[in-house]
Amino acid sequence: MTPAATLGWFGIVRLGFVQAALGAIVVIATSTMNRVMVVELALPAMLPGSLVALHYAVQILRPRLGFGSDVGGRRTPWIVGGIAVLGLGGVLAAVAIGLMATQLAAGVALAVFAFLLIGVGVGAAGTSLLVLLAKQVDPGKRAAAATIVWMMMILGFVATTVIVGNLLDPYSAERLIAITAAVAVGALMITVIATFGLERAATASDAPEAAKPPFMVALREVWAESRARRFTIFVFVSMLAYSAQDLILEPFAGSVFGYTPGASTKLAGVQHGGVFAGMILVALAGTGWRGRRIGSLQQWTVGGCIASCGALAALAVGGVVGSDWPLRENVFLLGVANGAFAVAAIGSMMSYASDGRVGREGVRMGLWGAAQAIAFGVGGFAGAAASDLARAVMGLDGPAYALVFATEALMFLVAARLAARLSAPQTARTSGFPSTAGAQLAGQR
Repeated sequence: MTPAATLGWFGIVRLGFVQAALGAIVVIATSTMNRVMVVELALPAMLPGSLVALHYAVQILRPRLGFGSDVGGRRTPWIVGGIAVLGLGGVLAAVAIGLMATQLAAGVALAVFAFLLIGVGVGAAGTSLLVLLAKQVDPGKRAAAATIVWMMMILGFVATTVIVGNLLDPYSAERLIAITAAVAVGALMITVIATFGLERAATASDAPEAAKPPFMVALREVWAESRARRFTIFVFVSMLAYSAQDLILEPFAGSVFGYTPGASTKLAGVQHGGVFAGMILVALAGTGWRGRRIGSLQQWTVGGCIASCGALAALAVGGVVGSDWPLRENVFLLGVANGAFAVAAIGSMMSYASDGRVGREGVRMGLWGAAQAIAFGVGGFAGAAASDLARAVMGLDGPAYALVFATEALMFLVAARLAARLSAPQTARTSGFPSTAGAQLAGQR
């Protein structure tokens, strides 16, 4: 049996274009349409917030979607199909917004269906794309591959918001539908072109697929794997801490430091710049600096969590100190720590996907993707709700935000502890699980 073909840098960039296409559709649904519902249609912010939460909630189906790609043995059809479903959901969401202006109930009902499709499309395409990366990227390139793919997704966010923002003025429902349809068709075309022939070489040389049991049996088998189970818990805790500060950082800057809306938006740009720096740092360290790698993915994951804990603890101090605190520098360091942790965690996810019973990569990746989506959905709401509650009880903005940031710092500390335990050997390997993937991992670390 010959080893599966690995993706070169050009192949990794091709999959990055798929991730950018996915991000282009998602950002219209979660950002542009959010604003239209609240501003142009004067609807309660709770409505778009609930729809975005729904698209996260439905991603609990990711393990089932990953299992489907395991059964078929090929990931490309699930990637292309997922983007098609995602695009259809985006277009229907735009139609629903137009309908809300005259028939609110019918428009909301259609929007619920549309955001369900968006969640399913993201789950199907995103899960299978990560499995394809995990199976076909050389271990030495995984940190860089994670950086490239995620930076291209963010590039897709930025490019889409700029282009759509210019084309959408003056606003009309027809214009929103036309732009969304154009983005959806473009994303599907990019996906088809980027994935064409990419998987064929590896499929021809893969080992025969293991017998596939019913989904619930496969899910129980994966959950019984100690590393898969611990990594699922780690992903949930770390992403909960990661996302909980998303909706409160700018209000914190405004109420405690007196930042204007424009200044707080620039502060978010500072954070994103830090995230890019952290991602690039891990990519360079993991791929090899002057011929030698600096640290393992696990060490960068643990270090990123600890650094995120420190940056959030510093923000908590800033909430008490007030305007004299170097907020911009603190937020930049938080971005660097978050970026390093995120890329290292994704790289680890790619490494662990094949660690266990053969033919369960999609279920594992789906399980971790579901944990991440649920954590994102819960984290944003929980962070905002906790800050509101703390301010109501304490009566002071600074200490209230400080309490929330301190809690998030503790969560990152717990996540670091969970990540540090991931190197423990799989007990499942001694009870009938194939050991080749695990042996390869052990040799890499």
